[in-house]
Amino acid sequence: MTRIAVIGSSGQLGNDLVDAIRRTDDADVIPLSHSDIEVADEASVRSVLTAARPDIVVNCAAMVRVDDCEDHHEEAFRVNTLGALNVARTCAALSAVCVYISSDYVFDGKKQTPYAEDDLPRPLNVYGVSKVAGEHVTSAYCSRSYVVRSSGLYGLAGTSGKGGNFVETIIRLAREGKPIRVVNDQVLAPTYTKDLAQKIVQLLTTEAPNGLYHVTNAGQCSWFEFAGRIFALLSMEPDFAATTSAAYAVRAQRPAYSVLGRTRLAGLELDDTRSWDSALAAYLHEKGYL
Repeated sequence: MTRIAVIGSSGQLGNDLVDAIRRTDDADVIPLSHSDIEVADEASVRSVLTAARPDIVVNCAAMVRVDDCEDHHEEAFRVNTLGALNVARTCAALSAVCVYISSDYVFDGKKQTPYAEDDLPRPLNVYGVSKVAGEHVTSAYCSRSYVVRSSGLYGLAGTSGKGGNFVETIIRLAREGKPIRVVNDQVLAPTYTKDLAQKIVQLLTTEAPNGLYHVTNAGQCSWFEFAGRIFALLSMEPDFAATTSAAYAVRAQRPAYSVLGRTRLAGLELDDTRSWDSALAAYLHEKGYL
């Protein structure tokens, strides 16, 4: 029986990973929330993982508030990079597989076709730099490792660090009758964490080669188009209009195009993730909106 530890188990991806692993016949899950382990503390990581004796560790712990990373860059690197280093080193010492969750924000968005796994990262913000660094230390310090990049995550558990997720925020604003302005010049593949979790478990249980993988729902859209689809599915007609990244005036620059090509999944005949709009409809149904 494979023992899989999930660090960040109370987050939206971690929550879905725990559930996906529990549905797997040949794996046991070890959920580890922030109260159980502090990734930035090497002693904590070493003590907790040594006691847990996992065969695989999935590191979902991250500082994900992109704008806050600009103002608190030391904290961003402490969690996203030093934390990754501590987990990777400990996994290597325990002969465990290490899985690091990364982001589409490692790219600058200047391409107009999906980014391949071997495209050179050029992050535009501190968050992206800290995630690229986390990728590198994971691969460098644990030879048996996976880096999984995804984008635009939303899940049933929400994100405590962001106070929910994009879908929930959009629905709340509409119900409150507030004007909603969403950028139409950032294109990505929004991804349901339930689908991402299932694909990660599939990668691990089919013994796919170690390395870097892009995993998202299929297709692409702007944030504005994503929000519009939410309102259409829920038959809502709020005060809703498009805006630009420049007009929105956030602290951290975002890539204009960050769709991730799933070349390596396709090479393993594992690129069967459903479309982003199908995943969104499933999420809304599972949340009780539909």
